[in-house]
Amino acid sequence: MLLPTIQALQTLGGSGTTEEIYDKVVQLLNLPDTVLEILHGTTSQTEVEYRLAWSRTYLKKYGLLQNSARGVWSLVSTSINLDDLDAKEIVKAVRDTHKNKATQSESTDADVTVESETLEELTWHQQLHKLLLSLTPAAFERLAQRLLRESGFIQVQVTGKSEDGGIDGVGIARINGFLSFHVLFQCKRYQGSVSAGQIRDFRGAMQGRTDKGLFITTGTFTRDAIKEATRDGAPPIDLIDGEQLVQRLKELGLGVKITMIESVEVDTNWFTKI
Repeated sequence: MLLPTIQALQTLGGSGTTEEIYDKVVQLLNLPDTVLEILHGTTSQTEVEYRLAWSRTYLKKYGLLQNSARGVWSLVSTSINLDDLDAKEIVKAVRDTHKNKATQSESTDADVTVESETLEELTWHQQLHKLLLSLTPAAFERLAQRLLRESGFIQVQVTGKSEDGGIDGVGIARINGFLSFHVLFQCKRYQGSVSAGQIRDFRGAMQGRTDKGLFITTGTFTRDAIKEATRDGAPPIDLIDGEQLVQRLKELGLGVKITMIESVEVDTNWFTKI
């Protein structure tokens, strides 16, 4: 998916978020739902998301992409010609560069990876996703409650009543400290894909109670479910899938600790000027 990623960014005007790149690649390749719903191992990532993540890593290492701290990816040049690029050459060049660096540092690891940081990220993704799946329904609802509170919601309450039409909780979202609106949320703790029918059922439970809904799952959403959530003329429902959930937990430091490694480098030129 290296070249489709480049093509997607060109179509998007040279830059785009991870979600925008994903949507555009899916459109360009005309990928069916049966492919989009395939999960990668035991993670909350789909196989397509996993491959696109590696594609962005390779293209960044090759010098064709760059990304900001806000999660926006962009082409380093607007004059990139797809006809001049060879996916196999990009992969080979990145791997050769990494192997050369490993040799220079006298690495004894024979199985050098292309991007150790990416592998570490996948490792914590898998671990966190397994932990989320092991939570009881009540614990997962409490986690959602904490997540919303840390994200700025107020008066967040967990209902968790089976007779409540699938509504797991309610809260008030505050925007810039001035605007606010009531939100009903539902939590689904499983590895499968949420269907359009489940989104419709949730919206039915929202009827007459609020104009905004939030659906949180450790799994994924089918393409029809995403379309149903934003269908014209119906109350909108925001969706948080497993990948977005683990990333948000990381950002908020909920159950995830980030350790910064100090790097010390001696400036030899400084001593020559004494």
